[in-house]
Amino acid sequence: MTHDEVRALLLSFPGVEDGASYGEPSFKVAGKFFTWLRPALDDSIVVHLDNRDERDLLIEMDPATFHFTDHYRDHPIVLARIAKVDPIWLRAALDRRWRRVAPKRLVKQHPRLTGTGSGA
Repeated sequence: MTHDEVRALLLSFPGVEDGASYGEPSFKVAGKFFTWLRPALDDSIVVHLDNRDERDLLIEMDPATFHFTDHYRDHPIVLARIAKVDPIWLRAALDRRWRRVAPKRLVKQHPRLTGTGSGA
């Protein structure tokens, strides 16, 4: 994927706005933190997962795409290299994250996103 494609994907979710955190591009949904990019560090997107076992499996299966740093060691977060990440996988992971952080009223207004991974 390209940076423009990732940004367009992130902004396709209802209520998502772009901004900056610690000098890096970040995205919030209705004021709550959604995710951020690390273009200056390792050209990755930060992806929140359900658990660390999922992260470890992703890294084991595809270390060219997935990795993490010591900063994320104790968190269910994986870093996905933007140029290598599968857009379908990323969309599904971001769908799950959006449902967790978006306000309930916003989730109810967009039932197509809820549990389907089908997008906006």
